[in-house]
Amino acid sequence: MKIVHPDGFPPARGYSNGIAAPAGRTLYVAGQVGWEQDGSFASDDMAHQFGRALDHVLAVVAAAGGGARDIAQLTIYVTDVAAYRDARREIGRLWRERFADYYPAMALVEVRALVEPRAVVEIQAVAVL
Repeated sequence: MKIVHPDGFPPARGYSNGIAAPAGRTLYVAGQVGWEQDGSFASDDMAHQFGRALDHVLAVVAAAGGGARDIAQLTIYVTDVAAYRDARREIGRLWRERFADYYPAMALVEVRALVEPRAVVEIQAVAVL
């Protein structure tokens, strides 16, 4: 995959403006929330749930034969942008543990609620395998 950054754009921080992917199999990963394997939530903490949701996205990608660097795009839905901002340092640490210095094209959207009542974050992905 090739990162696309138009001339004159400010530096991207924690995301890429675009990803050019080679032809391949496309995997669409459904929104993943930060629950445990049994469907329960161990914590209501934004950073904790963010890390668990990333783990679930990566598990789906791995089950299809890919890895973190095969992810071209992420959409992150949060119920509280302020809580996300407050947790950025810990979220950054969790990100680096899983993705190192790789950042796909991303969007972060605040929503009023998610289907799972205790979920505070949901992450959807597109990967090219």
